[in-house]
Amino acid sequence: MSKSRLGICLTGAAALVAAMVVVALPAQAGTCPASTTCPTTVTFTVTAPGGLTITVPDGPINLGSGAPGTQIGGQLGPVTVSDQRAALTATWTATVIAATGGFTTGGGTAPETIPTSDALYWSGPATTGTGTLVPGQTNAAAAQTLNVSRTAFSKTTGSGNNSATWNPTILINVPDQAVAGVYTGTVNHSVA
Repeated sequence: MSKSRLGICLTGAAALVAAMVVVALPAQAGTCPASTTCPTTVTFTVTAPGGLTITVPDGPINLGSGAPGTQIGGQLGPVTVSDQRAALTATWTATVIAATGGFTTGGGTAPETIPTSDALYWSGPATTGTGTLVPGQTNAAAAQTLNVSRTAFSKTTGSGNNSATWNPTILINVPDQAVAGVYTGTVNHSVA
């Protein structure tokens, strides 16, 4: 093959490649015959505005007073779980436990400490919420000690964004040997 023919072949091949590039333009709108459906695909994105959070009352919360050998109790205030994950399976469990060390007064010696096993919790029903919500403890008879982690509330079914609020009750069984004073401790909630 002569050089001139080779040059013509290469020039023709370059023109073919250029023509193929021109053909690869973006797709045009569909064209359909009369009386038929002509589809256009549409996409959009639903975003998750936030995560999974829990909000608890500011303290200190005063539960009242009582003598040794009695029970002191009161409501903690609204606890709210907000699930903004926009999840297909939007379930969660909120838990509660009293801080190690119990409830103390004065110097926190043994007679100045009420142990976490003498502190009880019951969630009661949800005051607001969406989805299938299950209280950890529906009433005072179901109250559980706070010396170990307990389920406070849970959402067992549903999808998308949701929330729940409840107003739990804290009960303190004051031991006979407790000394007089203002006792302080911490009740910790978490959600996962």
